[in-house]
Amino acid sequence: MQSEQNSNPKPEEEYSFLTETIKPKSISRKKLFVQLIRMAIYGVIIGIFACCGFFALKPWAERTFGEESEEVTIPKDTVELPKGEAVETEKEPLILDEQSYRQMMDKLYLTAQEAKKCLVTVRVKSDEDWTKELEKTNSSAVSSAGIIMAENGGELLVVADNSVCEKASEWEILFTDGKSLTGTLKVQDKNRGLAVFSIDEEEIPETTANRIQPAELGNSNLVIQGDVVIGLGNLFGYEEGLGYGVVSSVAYEEVFSDGQCGIIATDIAVAQSGTGILINQKGQIIGLIRQGLLRHGETEGPEVTANALAISDLKAVMELMLNGKSVPYAGIHGVTVTAEVAEEQRIPEGLYVTQIEGDSPAMAAGIQNGDVIQSVNGEDVTGITSFERAVLKCTSGESVKVQGMRRGSDEYVEAAFSLNVGSKE
Repeated sequence: MQSEQNSNPKPEEEYSFLTETIKPKSISRKKLFVQLIRMAIYGVIIGIFACCGFFALKPWAERTFGEESEEVTIPKDTVELPKGEAVETEKEPLILDEQSYRQMMDKLYLTAQEAKKCLVTVRVKSDEDWTKELEKTNSSAVSSAGIIMAENGGELLVVADNSVCEKASEWEILFTDGKSLTGTLKVQDKNRGLAVFSIDEEEIPETTANRIQPAELGNSNLVIQGDVVIGLGNLFGYEEGLGYGVVSSVAYEEVFSDGQCGIIATDIAVAQSGTGILINQKGQIIGLIRQGLLRHGETEGPEVTANALAISDLKAVMELMLNGKSVPYAGIHGVTVTAEVAEEQRIPEGLYVTQIEGDSPAMAAGIQNGDVIQSVNGEDVTGITSFERAVLKCTSGESVKVQGMRRGSDEYVEAAFSLNVGSKE
């Protein structure tokens, strides 16, 4: 029996293991809500520190890595008409009484006040007594009315007469609220007498920034004789002058090298050194007031009425300058040879050269009085307007090909010139 028991193997012992399953501890809605609130607070705190760090490091980053300025563009005139040509519109008969007159003057005044937001005074910094800095007007300082034209992402750009640039190295920009800031000369064009100044936008106080705005330019080609206009600026020898009047003529031109500009003559009184802007009844700038535009002789006295350069004829030049580019310059004065003149005088059509400025790119290229220019860099030239347009498409320092005609012993023969475009700064 015992042997039998020994011979039979023992049944294997059975072991059982406990399988443990770990279950996450349940979170109540209250605790979940508290955690979400805590995460939101942390996110807000991190965001605040990130914003503060960004604004603190932004000036350093701009100085270190630089920041490209936004390109400034001036809208083209939507309506092109010959200067002085009236637009036919149906007009209701006016009731001329005291009330209507007062309403008209009130409307003009409100228009002028809105337009003044784009107006500043640019003047040369002087070494006068510090108490003069508290005065709004400094009669002994050379000054000119300026126009806030654009913002390029870091600078406020102002266009003014370049008379303030002569023998000066520092300028101040005086705003209508009395705030004065330092301006930097960006570029000037001595040919047309324009200059662009820049002001760091970070230096402009918020109170001043809220009271200014870039100018709105109108279409001076639509201006006709008899239009009501408003003059603003340094018209009478002091800042913030205001005058009302009408357009007395649009029949004259101011001639520059390589182009010309229309003149809007008015009956608004002006001081001998008066500068400013001319606006229409919509508050749009249609002209830059400047002295000497209709003066035909040096012996004549100063003008007593405000005359302005037509703004439409300056838009292309101002756009170049506002983007910091030099205005192309050739140094040519000329008159348009129309088909009638060409047939009568037996001269080829194009731009007849009447004068070459001394030490100009045109003189260096060999262009002479009496030559007829017919193309610049492949673009046809039919007169002074198309010649100016072609030159402005060039770049200062660029070498361009000028095609024309030169009078020979018996007839005009073809002539080609290599013109190195310059600038007059």
